[in-house]
Amino acid sequence: MRRKGDLVRYTAEEIDEMIRRGEDKTDWAKVEAMTEEELEASIAADPDDVHEEPDWTKAIKGLPPLKRHINIRVDADVLDWFKATGRGYQTRINNVLRAYVESRKRA
Repeated sequence: MRRKGDLVRYTAEEIDEMIRRGEDKTDWAKVEAMTEEELEASIAADPDDVHEEPDWTKAIKGLPPLKRHINIRVDADVLDWFKATGRGYQTRINNVLRAYVESRKRA
């Protein structure tokens, strides 16, 4: 088992061993007894399962532009807000700046 932040990673062998020891919380008898129709209904009821085609109208073809390292001074409350949104906050800041640039290009 490797730990990286809040994530825990297991190998397939470790998972198999955990299942053999009964350490998983899955009701395997219920899973095995499920019919195909019940499985499809369960999938359809899942709010996280998207049942529509993605909107490709805003897709951009090609490689993303290279990034450059800079030092920038940002108001503390702005930075705190972005950091509070979790990992990837620098990418989100970049996305906000990109949206601003794109809006100004069109104007």
